Amino acid sequence: MPIKTKVLAAAAALTVAGGLSTAAPLSAAASTTQCGTACVQIFSKLYGPGFVESVFEGIAAAGQPTIVHRASSSDPTGDFINPLGHPLLVSDFYAMGMVSAAVNAHYGSELAVQVEYAPDGQGTGLCSAVAATVAYQNEGLTLQPCSTPGTTVFILDKDDAPAAWPAYFPLVSASTTDFTRPFTMTLHGDPASKPFPQITLQHLHGSPDVPDNQLWQAPHGPAN
Repeated sequence: MPIKTKVLAAAAALTVAGGLSTAAPLSAAASTTQCGTACVQIFSKLYGPGFVESVFEGIAAAGQPTIVHRASSSDPTGDFINPLGHPLLVSDFYAMGMVSAAVNAHYGSELAVQVEYAPDGQGTGLCSAVAATVAYQNEGLTLQPCSTPGTTVFILDKDDAPAAWPAYFPLVSASTTDFTRPFTMTLHGDPASKPFPQITLQHLHGSPDVPDNQLWQAPHGPAN
C-alpha cells in the first residue's frame, strides 16, 4: 500500500477512534454537555485528564492565553474542537498554504491538527496557537485566528513518542524552523497548586526519552 494511502487510512481511523490519536480513549476529561463528543480534551501525561488545555477566563479573543485548568462538565473554557473534523497530512496543510515548504519537506507524511476554541460547542474561529511567525523558546500559547498559517497547526510527532504511541505524543508547532530540536507544547508547574499555568513552546527534550510535560493526549469528550 502506498505511504500516502496508509496515512490517509490512519487519518480515517483517527476520526472513528476519537480525538487526536488512534488509541482507545483514556479516561476522558469532562467537556460540557453542549460540546460533548465534538470536543477534544487536551491534557498532559504529567497531570492526566483531570486538567485540560483551557482558555484563560474563557475570553474568545486573539491573544488570550491558553492554560491548563481543572476539567469540568460545566466549564466551557476547556471546550476545543478540530475544525477540520480529523487530522490531516502535513502535506495537505501545505497544499492549503498553512505550513511552510520546509515543514512540509520534513514532516509531510505526518499527521497534523488545528484545535479551535468552541465554548459549549460553538466555534469561535480562534485556534490554540503562537503569535510569532517563527516559534521561539518559552513562547506562550494564545488564541489566534485559525486561518493564520503555520502558527495554528500542530504536528502529531509519532517519531518522538514513547513506546506507548499513540497514547501520548509530542505536539510540535508547525511554525518551528529547528527540525533537530523542534518546538513542542510544554507544561511547567502543577495546575493543582499553581493557578493557570500557561502552555509554552520549548525545544523538544530528551528524544526518545521525552519528559512527561511534553507528552499529550486528546480523546473526544463524553457523549451528550
